[in-house]
Amino acid sequence: MKSNLAVVSNTNNSDSEIKNNVLAELKYEPSVKATDIGVLVKDATLTLNGFVDSYWEKWAAVRAAKRVIGVNAIADDIEVRLPASYHHSDGDIAAAAASQIKWATTIPEDAVKITVREGFVTLDGTVDWWFQKNAAEVAVETLMGVKGVSNLIAIKPKLTGSEIKTSIQSAFERNALLDSDNIEVEVSGSEVTLTGEVRNHAERDQAERVAWRAPGVSFVDNQITVNWSWLDE
Repeated sequence: MKSNLAVVSNTNNSDSEIKNNVLAELKYEPSVKATDIGVLVKDATLTLNGFVDSYWEKWAAVRAAKRVIGVNAIADDIEVRLPASYHHSDGDIAAAAASQIKWATTIPEDAVKITVREGFVTLDGTVDWWFQKNAAEVAVETLMGVKGVSNLIAIKPKLTGSEIKTSIQSAFERNALLDSDNIEVEVSGSEVTLTGEVRNHAERDQAERVAWRAPGVSFVDNQITVNWSWLDE
């Protein structure tokens, strides 16, 4: 679920206002050293650059930027540069990652395979549920020495396409944070595509999380757009 955004916006916020708000939000985020991150804004498209000490800090910065009103899209050009004290061999990182996953009660034993190359971790294997796939990623992304995580874990199909669609639509209707009337769900096999409009990035992310929770979903293509026009009402 960690990706750049492609969304629309009808807010009247200027690029300079958006930049100032993003900088303020980065300073407000305690897990981010805002002075190491550069912010560029053009036509409401945000570019984050600079250097951080960990993969976790990189994504904390992106999450902070997503909270700001008026951002159309985010290009994440932040680079992870590990301090000398953070450096570990690929073998050490792999061993630590395996230990974390082994001790995680939500991940089936021997379901996940780990490969580490130059600090970048790749997760492979097969699980029954998205929350298990996500738990494996969460287990390793904060480890010292990790520069990035690629989650290639597959999910076993458990429902037909029509059953998956019905399950997701029902979950949207139950969710107090979502307006299900504004979100469309299409399913091909075990792959889900979401379209429609929502009020902010948090609602967009929530819809994607809900879709991933349906049994057997192997991929979610989140094409939902953010429409800021409600600010002008």
